[in-house]
Amino acid sequence: MTPASDSAPASTGDPQQAAAVQSAAGKGTPRGVAVRKVVAALLLVALFGCALTTVLMSALRAQVPRNMPFGVTGASPVVTAAESAKVSGYQASFVNTLYANESAAMNAINQGKIYGAYITGKTSDTLIAVPAKSFFAATEVVPLFAQTAAKLGRPLVVKQVKPLPAGKDPVGALVGLLLLPAIVGGLLAAVLVFKSTGAAAQHWRVAIMLGYSLLGALLTLVIAGPVFGAFAGDRFWPLLPCLMLFEVTVALVTAALIAVLPGVVAMALALVLFIVVGLPAAGTSGVALLPTSWQAIGGALPPRYGANLIQNVLYFSSNNITTAVVVLAVYALIAGAVLGYLGWLRPRRAPAPAGQGEGSRPGGSSGRLAVRIVIGVLLVAGVEQCLFASNYVSSGHNPVSRNMPFAVVGSSSLTSAVQKNFSLKVTSYSSESAAKHAIDQAKAWGALIPGTSTSTLLVVPTISDLSPLDLGVQFAKAAKAQGQKLTVTPYAPRPLASGDPFAIVLAMLLTPVLICGYMVSTMLTTATDVASGRYRGLIILGFAVVVALLFDLIAGTWFNGYPTDKFWIVWPILALILVVIGVFAAVVQRFLGAAGTLLTVIIIILFGKPSVGGANGVPYLPDFWTAIGPYLPPRNAYILLRNTVYFGGHGIAQALIILLAYGLVFGAILGVLDWYRRPAPDLPVTRETEAEAAAAAAVPAGVAI
Repeated sequence: MTPASDSAPASTGDPQQAAAVQSAAGKGTPRGVAVRKVVAALLLVALFGCALTTVLMSALRAQVPRNMPFGVTGASPVVTAAESAKVSGYQASFVNTLYANESAAMNAINQGKIYGAYITGKTSDTLIAVPAKSFFAATEVVPLFAQTAAKLGRPLVVKQVKPLPAGKDPVGALVGLLLLPAIVGGLLAAVLVFKSTGAAAQHWRVAIMLGYSLLGALLTLVIAGPVFGAFAGDRFWPLLPCLMLFEVTVALVTAALIAVLPGVVAMALALVLFIVVGLPAAGTSGVALLPTSWQAIGGALPPRYGANLIQNVLYFSSNNITTAVVVLAVYALIAGAVLGYLGWLRPRRAPAPAGQGEGSRPGGSSGRLAVRIVIGVLLVAGVEQCLFASNYVSSGHNPVSRNMPFAVVGSSSLTSAVQKNFSLKVTSYSSESAAKHAIDQAKAWGALIPGTSTSTLLVVPTISDLSPLDLGVQFAKAAKAQGQKLTVTPYAPRPLASGDPFAIVLAMLLTPVLICGYMVSTMLTTATDVASGRYRGLIILGFAVVVALLFDLIAGTWFNGYPTDKFWIVWPILALILVVIGVFAAVVQRFLGAAGTLLTVIIIILFGKPSVGGANGVPYLPDFWTAIGPYLPPRNAYILLRNTVYFGGHGIAQALIILLAYGLVFGAILGVLDWYRRPAPDLPVTRETEAEAAAAAAVPAGVAI
């Protein structure tokens, strides 16, 4: 690799002069070269952010059945009509397989091959839903067929099989939550071991990746299972070889890419394969909910097979896993063969120049020291993998309501009944208009309007993707038990845009904004070789304004992810978020150098992002994550975005104040450090070191939503 200081003046050997040269990076290089490096770094971050935003929006914003594998036992006008219906404004499509009877259809369901089945009967029909195959597919398929059958006057019985375990993984989020730390651990292990050894391939590289992957998979499953109880205990040992196989595939493929391609290219390609494109295309919420193009793309990438393998082991008794195992094994074997050739065969045929043989390290480090360094960097990768596992699993595996704000006009026995099984923070209002006003101001997540013959439940799709479903189910049960009639009515101060039928676009958009916010500071440090620069704050500000506009154009205009008249207010909000994260990262990096990037990742990505609550909302977070969120930028950024777009700017004062405080305080510190306090020597940072730390923060879309 090209050294990070390839364009800096050579050292004279004088420590004071070397320090001066080091702190003046950019001044000692030709001005045009320095400017080109900065521009190239900014363009790289902008392109990455735009690509990630485009992928997230195109793949995940409208998750409706597309070519969904489905079982039928005979011709039915209900099935025909359902196939021509639309789900949330999008055309649904099914690929029906004819089975001889219900038993044959159930066998296919147990194999994990179909998302459900329609059983035609003589006087009534049966719809079989399979939440374990896809929770969100089941929530769309059931009402689609129920409404279609009702219109055609055909009696329909809905039966659920393979339910998801309540209290552990009620919405099927665990598959994505297990993939994430495995990908992060595999990527970091491959990159950091390469950096610590100074060689792309060594004799024991494959063995090291195998050993680390076993330990990483073991720790991840211990955290998810015994520690947080996200899956049944009898699934631990069947899951271990599966997660290990996936993680070692990630590690070996990444290591092989580094061995045969330039470092930056290899790292970028690995991120694309496993995170930027790989994870959205994995279909952790259901492959058949992806657009057909993304279904095809995912079929060529390892994350799809990792997700399929984990899901089938968790919920389908390890059936139908052969293809996933074979594909992952082929990826791993090919990558291992490349590393084996480079590490064992090629050195014998073409001996390396003196001082650069296998296992050599700068400065002639001993073999024992090299082993200690490798162990040290693997510990770093393991700690970060464990943090990803613990933070994201604990915050997201069991989204259940905790004190959800709820309005009721007067009082009702229904709310009392619901509160026995569902946590609500009920506020009584004098009239329907007062209750709706509370919703308008984002103070209530739903409302009950009692009536003489029928009560009305107002649900708010713009405040959460999950609360309308939960409230509808809970109040329907209570009304049925009490023999009352209930009407469920969506109510939103501002309707969702057509490009965001499930209220997830703003949560997804937050991911590239947060990542690019800290990456701009990281890449500026990389481009100038030092963690300071008098105009760094202004560069971050200019970058934020331009990139925020690009994100706004992609998410708002191109994909119609939010109302078009909000374009001009979303732009400055996105710019503010980018600036806040950028100056925060710059200050931390100014004090700690490359370690500052890791600390920023921990604060913003490992703690800030899980505390947002995503599209589900804060009431679905455990107490710890609810408590820390108000003090970190990501939670406040999301509230500012969501409430501005859909709730008329109500309830944003605290979020705006906190973000401005972060921006002003850290902006002032950055200005003082870069203009008036320039320690010598400054903290040098190489491109490679920063690229490694940057890789850890590319949080996937499955978590973003």
